[in-house]
Amino acid sequence: MSKSPIKFTIEPDAKAPTLKRLRQLSRLLDNAITIPGTRVGIGLDPLIGFIPLGGDFLGVMLSAYIVLEAARLGAPKATLGRMVLNIIIDGLLGAIPVLGDFFDFAWTANEHNIKLLEEYLRFPGQSKSADVWFVLALLLGLLLVAIVLVAFPVILIRLLWQALFGV
Repeated sequence: MSKSPIKFTIEPDAKAPTLKRLRQLSRLLDNAITIPGTRVGIGLDPLIGFIPLGGDFLGVMLSAYIVLEAARLGAPKATLGRMVLNIIIDGLLGAIPVLGDFFDFAWTANEHNIKLLEEYLRFPGQSKSADVWFVLALLLGLLLVAIVLVAFPVILIRLLWQALFGV
């Protein structure tokens, strides 16, 4: 009995609803509310970044969902790698107190990632889709980054507490 290969991509006719859903998620995370009189939008991603410890973790995990769906749509390794890099930049720089919050408002990683996905979908036959192991490695890497975003502040707070109070 031979094993059939794992099917990881979505059929072509199912791509439009998936892309629409990802655009909606991206808009919700990056530009849900437009500031009146400007073209500047504020999404949930910078707002949940204000949640102590878990906000940045949650932001990275929501962004990772877009990468997972992009892989299911057949995006190649190069596209997925750039998407993950955008999320890592967003997560790590966004975690810097005060400055990171301003960075989160300006850097819309999810919007950039949707543009990368749309660019691939315009010319899908040019590159080979990423395999399951590559996608799992990327998602595991994002999970690791998200864990670091929680652990690093905890360690810093503990060190500061010890320095101040000798406990």
